[in-house]
Amino acid sequence: MSTTLNLKLKIWRQESPEAPGRFHEFAANDISEDMSFLEMLDVINEQLNEQGIDPIEFDHDCREGICGTCGVMINGQAHGPEKATTTCQLHMRKFSDGDEIVIEPWRANGFPVVRDLVVDRSAFDTIVQAGGYISVNTGAAPDANLMLIPKDASDAAMDAAECIGCGACVAACPNSAAQLFTSAKIEHLNLVPQGQAERWRRTENMVETMEDFFGSCTNHGECHEACPKEISLDYIAYMNRDYLKSKLKNRKLAGQG
Repeated sequence: MSTTLNLKLKIWRQESPEAPGRFHEFAANDISEDMSFLEMLDVINEQLNEQGIDPIEFDHDCREGICGTCGVMINGQAHGPEKATTTCQLHMRKFSDGDEIVIEPWRANGFPVVRDLVVDRSAFDTIVQAGGYISVNTGAAPDANLMLIPKDASDAAMDAAECIGCGACVAACPNSAAQLFTSAKIEHLNLVPQGQAERWRRTENMVETMEDFFGSCTNHGECHEACPKEISLDYIAYMNRDYLKSKLKNRKLAGQG
């Protein structure tokens, strides 16, 4: 038999980016421990609708830990108390009856609040647009087994490609740095043969675009701890190495032109 919980919620509410925000208290009663965290918020919103009050806005889409849109701070932790878990995958059994839960949006200058728990993460899109793609003309797609890729390189590239761009790394970082996200988006291309033609331009452009929006990394490691896909800090080291090389190689290429 499923256990039910009675909880006290303190949820950040903010009508617009310009409006001041504050925490509002809500009672969440008879919440099944089998509910996901977002299903619990759905219940609260149904009650608010019945009372004629605007529902709490929060981002969500797939609710399967894939899309990366659902992140919020839960009691000061990005995505909540369970490691390697997105907010939508977090279940209420991780809480106890009578708990007070504080829910707020990501806190970073690069992620301005849009409304309530929704933030603008378009800075991530801008970073990817700066080079997170392969655009060289390669002709028709070859059979997958024609291009040999070392096993360790393909494994590392696939691990980096697991990044879902949720922003938990930025929210957890004391400096609001985006090195973990950016390095994952750079290195999943830089580590395979198909990404070599644009490797140095990609790295320089994406790193310098990142620096327009986010703080600098000082190796706290909170980004890895908060990441629901457990992206390794090694990718930041790979990115830093490639960035230093890119400054030299891109200058040489420019001189040849």
